[in-house]
Amino acid sequence: MLHKTLNLGILAHVDAGKTTLTERLLYAAGVIDEIGSVDHGTTQTDFLTLERQRGITIRSAVASFAIGDVTVNLIDTPGHPDFIAEVERVLSVLDGAVLVISAVEGVQPQTRILMRALQRLRIPTLIFVNKIDRPGAGDDRVLNAISDRLTAAIIPMGSVHAIGTRTASFVPSHDRLPELLAERDDEILASYVENESAVPGRRLREALAAQTQRAAVHPVFFGSAITGVGVEQLMSAIGELLPASQGDPDGPVAGTVFKIERGAAGEKVAYVRMFSGTIHTRDRLHFGRELDDKVTAIAVFERGPAVQRQSVAAGQVGKLWGLGEIQIGDRFGEAGESNTDHQFPPPTLESTVVVPTGDGARLRVALGQLAEQDPLINVRQDDTGHEISVSLYGEVQKEVIQATLANEFDLAVTFRETTLIHVERPTRNGEAAEVLHAESNPFLATIGLRVGPAPTGAGIDVRLEIDPRSAPLYIYKTLESFTQHMDEYVREALREGVFGWQVTDCTVTMTKCIYSVPDGPPSRRGPLSTAADFRKLTPLVLRQALERARPVVCEPIVRIRLEVPTDAIGPVLAALGRLGATVEPPTLRSNLSVLEAVLPAALAQDLQRQLPGLTGGEGVLDSTFAGYQPVSGVPPTRRQRPTATGAVPETAGRPPSP
Repeated sequence: MLHKTLNLGILAHVDAGKTTLTERLLYAAGVIDEIGSVDHGTTQTDFLTLERQRGITIRSAVASFAIGDVTVNLIDTPGHPDFIAEVERVLSVLDGAVLVISAVEGVQPQTRILMRALQRLRIPTLIFVNKIDRPGAGDDRVLNAISDRLTAAIIPMGSVHAIGTRTASFVPSHDRLPELLAERDDEILASYVENESAVPGRRLREALAAQTQRAAVHPVFFGSAITGVGVEQLMSAIGELLPASQGDPDGPVAGTVFKIERGAAGEKVAYVRMFSGTIHTRDRLHFGRELDDKVTAIAVFERGPAVQRQSVAAGQVGKLWGLGEIQIGDRFGEAGESNTDHQFPPPTLESTVVVPTGDGARLRVALGQLAEQDPLINVRQDDTGHEISVSLYGEVQKEVIQATLANEFDLAVTFRETTLIHVERPTRNGEAAEVLHAESNPFLATIGLRVGPAPTGAGIDVRLEIDPRSAPLYIYKTLESFTQHMDEYVREALREGVFGWQVTDCTVTMTKCIYSVPDGPPSRRGPLSTAADFRKLTPLVLRQALERARPVVCEPIVRIRLEVPTDAIGPVLAALGRLGATVEPPTLRSNLSVLEAVLPAALAQDLQRQLPGLTGGEGVLDSTFAGYQPVSGVPPTRRQRPTATGAVPETAGRPPSP
């Protein structure tokens, strides 16, 4: 029997009302008897103490309900940009999404970022314009903003009466449906041209569902999650227009882990979306790279919270216990390796955690557990062994980490000033080698590496140019396994380059490989090489090659979009010029004009501070990550971790010699 399940994401800019909408959907489906309040901290999906205190979603949460014969696993995601990584992990497991937009604030910066990701992944998406009962709400204004700033492929599914009042209502209407669907369906177009009323209603509904499920169009509904207006129509559309998954529970096992949490006893709990097959209690699962473990317990989401079950099957979302080494992003079964296709930029900020003397060990354990839930915080200890830093998206995330350490781990920490994270890129080829038994080589292996530049955005590409017979296959069993392990060693070493920053956009080629073998008793040349020799020697050789590759430090840059009064364009352009921004020709309109520019992320913050004075308080700026560019002047440096030999590289934090 095939399960019919829809894994649905609710996404929005912070305060657009998505958690309230989640409550309303659960109430309408009969899962809960009373609608919780974000303000009072009584919602089903904001279960963390901090979420209830702050009234924002910090971690994704799952609840389940039924629409007809479809089981909907609803995943509520954070709306604040500081927690965008949590959204990214959810996107990989969705069948469809509802993007919530406030009828008052309209399209906001985070709304644009989320819609771009949904379009990139071609996730079928409905749009729900919330808060039509609030003063200042707009319908045509918001529709125009959606069309201009998100996508023109929208189909309004009705009209709003008495907007901006407590009696606001949504009236479904399909008057324009034939015209809008005809733009993408030749059969409907032919019928529509012949006779506008000749297209059967059933044919229109089928075409609407087909185009929605291809992410070719996005139906737009209006309503209020507080009053319940429009929610019934939205629920019907979720069941009729979004594609339910029908994976085969008898097929090969395939699933993805999108969330990790700790249970009441401190045990690790993995949230998994099943794409195929069935996992039973006591099954052994293979995941990550050459890891496996036994499932000791399972809970499946069914009409509300998860309930204990003996199995979790295709299409379902479940919680697994017993997988002590599992990580976010791990896939198992036929799904293969971890998903590394990121939809959002990495964190561009970091801060050092200051902990009272004697609490360092406890802090490392606590941050290790937080990193299980959010790997992108990238916990890093410097060469002194005393300072620990974390990567961040913003100040709210830093405050949440600080409060979590206090509330859950009884650690009173403070943070130093937040600083930008830079990266390093090699500018030319650099090559180095350490030879077996040489005085400079403390390890039982020969490794030669060549580092060279790669195109911007290419990431890291690790290659082997060696005779396969020289690879230590008695350790790694196969050449593929050896290649995978070398890739892992290289990527770990590239977390810190010559100046202390992560190295990216490069190719690393292994050019030499020799291992040690005993040549008879008593051995004159030493014992057999081990995996540790290759793992520890790799960063030493790579460091030398990097120095010869002359890396350049690059700073994060952003693309900004400014909406400013037309009469303020002159002062704004002058400010952009002083900041050294690359500015595109403005789009001039009667009262409000649009400017787009690219500039360093640090200077965008300066512009944000200047903007109210330049525009009389009417300017609006939103920004998106646009990559990295070389810094001018003296490159910034960062303290480094000790090497495999326990020493800090002599050139750490200073430019390489010519």
